[in-house]
Amino acid sequence: MVASRTSMSSRLALAAALVALVAAAWPAAAQLPTYGLGRAPTAEEIKAWDLTIPPDGQGLPPGRGTAALGKPVYVQRCAICHGETGTDPKYFVLVGGRGTLNTDKPLKTIGSYWPYATTLWSYVRRTQPFDEPGSLTPDEVYAVTAYLLHLNGIVKEDDVLDATTLPRIQMPNRDGFVPDARPDVGRRPKTPPR
Repeated sequence: MVASRTSMSSRLALAAALVALVAAAWPAAAQLPTYGLGRAPTAEEIKAWDLTIPPDGQGLPPGRGTAALGKPVYVQRCAICHGETGTDPKYFVLVGGRGTLNTDKPLKTIGSYWPYATTLWSYVRRTQPFDEPGSLTPDEVYAVTAYLLHLNGIVKEDDVLDATTLPRIQMPNRDGFVPDARPDVGRRPKTPPR
């Protein structure tokens, strides 16, 4: 009986040692040689990839646009995927849907679902147009954002959107989301003043 306990203790000690050895070696394995390929990104390159704009608008670049300026950009660069008015169901619908989220057929659009105008700006900047994402200038992104918000009845055609005015826009579904209170997901972003 004593021998079997000693044998079991030895096995546990050996298992613990192996786990410790693997845990100690893991960071070294993660730093394998690069074989001379690639390089570390520069600070400028990292900044260029950091394109997400939070609800408070922090990081919005200089620029400005109106719905009137955004319409020709939309027609030229966006309508091929979203239709001329953003309402055609054979395309990705961007307009309408208010009052449908609590129905059997919710229509999630910019005007019915999106909680922040800055999220729309950030999304357009990073991902649009589909065939050339990130190719729009900040002025074009402000203008297309203004046009889409205008189509959804949120801003007027001549309202100027810029880094100051965009975060102040009250989206119809701003209060439609429940904040995630889990401690592992980080702090909740500050929302712009109403």
